[in-house]
Amino acid sequence: MEIQRSSSTPNRLPMARPGTGTAGKTIQLLTNHFKVSINPRSITDAYFYQYNVCLAYEDGHPADAKDIGRKAMNKVHETYRTELAGMHFAYDGEKSLYTIGALPSKKLKFMVVLEDSSSNRSPVPLLVPLPLEPDINLVVALYRGSTSSNINSSDYESDRKRLRRPYRSKAFNVEISFAAKFPMNSILSPSHGRSSEQFQDAVRVLDIILREHAAKRGCLVVRQSFFDNNPRNFIPLGSGVLGCRGFNSSFRTTQGGLFLNMDVSNTLIIQPGPVLEFLLSNQNVRNIHGIDWNKARRMLKNLRIKTSHTNAEWKITGLSERPCGEQKFLMKQRNEGPDGGEDVQTIEVTVYDYFVQHRNIRLDHSANLPCINVGKSKRPVYIPLELCSLVSLQRYTKALSPQQRSSLVEKSRQKPQQRMESLQKAIISNKYDANPMFCSSGISISTQLTQVEGRVLPAPRLKSGNEQELYPQNGRWNFNNKKLAQPTTIGPWLVTRFSTDCDMRRLILDLIKCAKMKGISMENPTSIFTENPQYMRESAPIRVDKMLSMMRSQCRQPPKFILCVLPQRKNCDIYGPWKQRCLSDFGVPTQCISPSGKVNDQYLTNLLLKINAKLGGLNSLLNMGYCSSLGLVSSKPTLILGMDVSHGSPGQADMPSIAAVVSSRKWPSISNYRAAVRTQSPKLEMIDSLFQPQPNSEDTGIIRSALMDFYQTSGSRKPELIIIFRDGVGDSQFNQVLNIELEQIIQACKLRDEQWHPKFMVIVAQKNHHTRFFQNGSSSSLSNVPPGTIVDSRICHTRNNDFYLCAHAGIIGTSRPTHYHVLLDDVGFPPDDLQQLVHSLCYIYQRSTTAVSVVAPICYAHLAAAQVAQFIKFGDFSGSSSAHAAAAAAAPIPHLPSFHHNVADTMFFC
Repeated sequence: MEIQRSSSTPNRLPMARPGTGTAGKTIQLLTNHFKVSINPRSITDAYFYQYNVCLAYEDGHPADAKDIGRKAMNKVHETYRTELAGMHFAYDGEKSLYTIGALPSKKLKFMVVLEDSSSNRSPVPLLVPLPLEPDINLVVALYRGSTSSNINSSDYESDRKRLRRPYRSKAFNVEISFAAKFPMNSILSPSHGRSSEQFQDAVRVLDIILREHAAKRGCLVVRQSFFDNNPRNFIPLGSGVLGCRGFNSSFRTTQGGLFLNMDVSNTLIIQPGPVLEFLLSNQNVRNIHGIDWNKARRMLKNLRIKTSHTNAEWKITGLSERPCGEQKFLMKQRNEGPDGGEDVQTIEVTVYDYFVQHRNIRLDHSANLPCINVGKSKRPVYIPLELCSLVSLQRYTKALSPQQRSSLVEKSRQKPQQRMESLQKAIISNKYDANPMFCSSGISISTQLTQVEGRVLPAPRLKSGNEQELYPQNGRWNFNNKKLAQPTTIGPWLVTRFSTDCDMRRLILDLIKCAKMKGISMENPTSIFTENPQYMRESAPIRVDKMLSMMRSQCRQPPKFILCVLPQRKNCDIYGPWKQRCLSDFGVPTQCISPSGKVNDQYLTNLLLKINAKLGGLNSLLNMGYCSSLGLVSSKPTLILGMDVSHGSPGQADMPSIAAVVSSRKWPSISNYRAAVRTQSPKLEMIDSLFQPQPNSEDTGIIRSALMDFYQTSGSRKPELIIIFRDGVGDSQFNQVLNIELEQIIQACKLRDEQWHPKFMVIVAQKNHHTRFFQNGSSSSLSNVPPGTIVDSRICHTRNNDFYLCAHAGIIGTSRPTHYHVLLDDVGFPPDDLQQLVHSLCYIYQRSTTAVSVVAPICYAHLAAAQVAQFIKFGDFSGSSSAHAAAAAAAPIPHLPSFHHNVADTMFFC
């Protein structure tokens, strides 16, 4: 019998809120949601009008350049105010324009002439090819603009007269045509808590007005984030990259009405200033002789520059092939003839000599450097590099190094009080109430943070070794004078050293001593292997192979555990191939360390927590009698899943996405997990490998292996309840989670047993949002909200079942709560029981002695995906495309090597 996926598509929708919780101690909070007031009389009979915008060049070809749209529409508004009846509009930067009320006609056509920022300024040389000889790329220098003190006036005037029109000005045809209209009063009330289509359209218009407002102030606009050109907001990250602090603003509809959610935001930009200084910084070299010009050419392409001698702005298209002192062109020169007439001669001159001798511009370094080309490949426009500076607020879109990421996080942190003050200053300085479209809409925005009521849930009780109780305080606990709940035996084990920087003998003695105090049986390592210095300059895979070859040849018996000492803490090239070989080929759990400085008891304890979990032990356990929901989970066989998809970094568009699913095992425990990891098409967010039926009635999907493992480790019991925690999806993807991913899980269960109908709960956890909470009070506002703080009213969704939970103790910066959305609950948990269950799952993370900010199953899925992503980074795995990838005609997706059976069901990711 051939098993196929169900052809019918279900139509599940997120569940409605059953009520709000009451458990916990009440706390008054402030949040970065600013109340929006709307005058109903201003919008009773008013409409938002949407118009399509079509931009084209004079010849009819569409103008698709990203930076053209706003310039053209600003010119239209400036030039044709009468034809537009003096109306203001909000332009989205692409194809749509919105007004309050109708324009004079349903279709309007305009013609505008745009000149680059060099127009009407000092002259700038344009080096363009002349058709003198077809086999030689000849160029002539032309000028436009006004004269300058360092340029010969007669030469300039003669050059200017040869131009038929300003060289870089372009005419555009702009067509504005009516598309739709919707009533403005749809802003006031989404129908019965469910956002109507008209309401969503109206809110989208308000967000576009925000973007237009920021663009007119000269901000860099990145979706709903806005960044001012203020050097005080720049954060140096090294290599010519800056972090830029700005603000994210968007309108949100909540139980309390319409709010403007504003928060601090960061983006990456190129370091503005002289191009030479940027290249030195970007390539980390001390002088211009060390610059790699091939890298420079790739780095500079499409960046915008401003020339110091003309103040003209250009876009870089490349670099000249020859240095400025050798790059020649033909120039026509007019001299007075012997008979008093004008004698025109064509002379050959280098770009360097042209600027120095003919334009009297001093050049100190350019003779031996390439020129910047701001023209086209067949019509180059060369400018000496030292005359060029990068303009500000140009986005940097490549991946950051680990050091840069760490620096950005560290330098962009703000304490709660600082964040509140910066938000209040921003909401005032933006002057939204002066925006003409907001005024026409009768919209006013409060400048005060909104007060909300929260609750602080009590921490769950934990158990350590010998059934001793652990009482977390402020989201933390410790194992001082306590043993681990389920300590394991470490042995036989060995040490591999890719670094000789630490005192290995002292580290081993202290580790064994600490292990004994925690109840772990740990003997001396059977061997210590140190890398042969002759291989230290080899590639990481070769270094790993040499180390493993040495181990195999000298070990009498295979180890049960390997402690690996790496030469650096983060982004070590050895980490990926080492993990892949140990987990896939040898089936040995391994812990990588790179101790720096003094190794204290806290470091050793944290190290042992990870090792104990990897080898099958548990460090602490939940007291399952803490709340009724935990009692239900422990009385009915319950499978808990954590699901996440990891995508490649910016600049890695072809990097396969990694789907990771962790599943609980050994019920009634909810602290033991295993992981299954698969590759899928790049940037594909929905997991497509949960259910994979085969022609032979088998299923090779992820869920099948999770169900089989649960059955085998839980007394041959099938789960009666399956709780799914999904991370990384946005609001618009909730229906896909319910109708694609959940449907796959249901089909996998049916294939196991048609008569088996478990109950499901689906919860999405979001960390990528902009809601923050602050304690209300002069003294308490200096610190973060206490761990266990929950908010499920006023700023939550009008209909859906969602809540914010800050389970962890924020020590540095401002705490970011996790936004949980309960999409499905077949059990019908009361709000308090459900919220306490989620809160409790933040306390079972085995790698630390603190509550984590999001439930542990999702943390584990993060870890598994991140660790296995290193296999892709350093491996060369081939395989066929998945069904989804084949349908999309994508490149083949490499399959991951399977995990060795010794580690496949362990918490290797800890």
